Amino acid sequence: MSKGSTSNALDKVKWLIAILVFTAAVVGNSYFVEVAFLYRVLGVVALFIIGLGVISITNFGSNSIKLMKESRTEIRRVVWPTRMETTQTFMIVFGSIVVLCLFFWGLESLLSFLTSLVLG
Repeated sequence: MSKGSTSNALDKVKWLIAILVFTAAVVGNSYFVEVAFLYRVLGVVALFIIGLGVISITNFGSNSIKLMKESRTEIRRVVWPTRMETTQTFMIVFGSIVVLCLFFWGLESLLSFLTSLVLG
């Protein structure tokens, strides 16, 4: 067996374990209805954290975590608009919407008038 297929098989086992943990959380929440709501919520949250922990050690999970870290780095590099730029952009968009609404209202009125002329 090659190393890639072993890793792939191990990832499938990890995914199966994670799915079983998630299923246990959902089924357990339904099965233990008589237990206090707080304890059921804590149990579900704990099991979901465990399931996500298992997924995080798969190839997909580690790549996802790496992507999230890179995304945070990129968000820090974003140059956010100033309040003035945001206000100006809002006014341009709002004005454009008003102009287009008036245009389509006029077009609809014209077409309604022409339709009433044709149909009598």
